[in-house]
Amino acid sequence: MNTLILIDMKMKRLTYSGFLMALLMVSACKKETYDYNITDQEVQPPNAGKTKLKTDGQYVSILYANLFQTALSSNQLFQITQCIESVGDKDLVREVVISNFMNRPDVIIPSDSLMRADIDQFMEETYERFYVRHMTEAERTWFRNYIENHPNVRPELIYFSFALSNEYLFY
Repeated sequence: MNTLILIDMKMKRLTYSGFLMALLMVSACKKETYDYNITDQEVQPPNAGKTKLKTDGQYVSILYANLFQTALSSNQLFQITQCIESVGDKDLVREVVISNFMNRPDVIIPSDSLMRADIDQFMEETYERFYVRHMTEAERTWFRNYIENHPNVRPELIYFSFALSNEYLFY
């Protein structure tokens, strides 16, 4: 008989503990929602707004202004544009035009020592000059590492590559 009473008491304890656990679970499992007032943002690459291709005249005049910090005369613009339009391979002609501009003594390009003294500043100014935008942190890190690890890279080469880039062809 004592065994039956012990079993009955254990059953009551289990029932009470089960009831208490169920009560705690029901009361403790409330989902709280928080509102942080965050709105969705569409993230696009920095050059996403540049969708219009520059004409040959626009390309040459903007390139000249970027390299010499002055405007190109209308006569020179006409001559260079005629030259570009007379050749079928536009990429080749752009390379020749850029090379001719870069070889002139009055081109305004920072020195190699100035570039290496403050790579971040040099690249920020280059992005603003050629792309008319601020560089992203990923671009900043990539260029800093590239310039630091390649001692033969000079500002002329960087300017040349920016002037030939696809982003530079669009506005």
